[in-house]
Amino acid sequence: MTLWTAVLIASIICVALKTLGYLVPQRFLEAPRPARIADLLTVALLSALVAVQTLGAGQEIVLDARIPAVLVAAGLLLLRAPFLVVVIAAALTAGLLRLWGWAA
Repeated sequence: MTLWTAVLIASIICVALKTLGYLVPQRFLEAPRPARIADLLTVALLSALVAVQTLGAGQEIVLDARIPAVLVAAGLLLLRAPFLVVVIAAALTAGLLRLWGWAA
């Protein structure tokens, strides 16, 4: 199977799942349990994405300047800083740590 075949199959599956979502009765979606599961699933998937992008490099776990940068970003988000300030501060943190040789 080529890469393009896999991409096309995955795209077709995604469209089919989205179409099936429209067939689910509205009363099921408004129930408390499915709504709570959907909310928690979104947070879990986003957290997993951040963890993989922060710690992963291929098949390895790498501890480098990204970790302090994410911690700075999290702290600024807790302080309700504007998103642009958060991104710039995290980039500066990672850049300065790499410049000074404290992190790879």
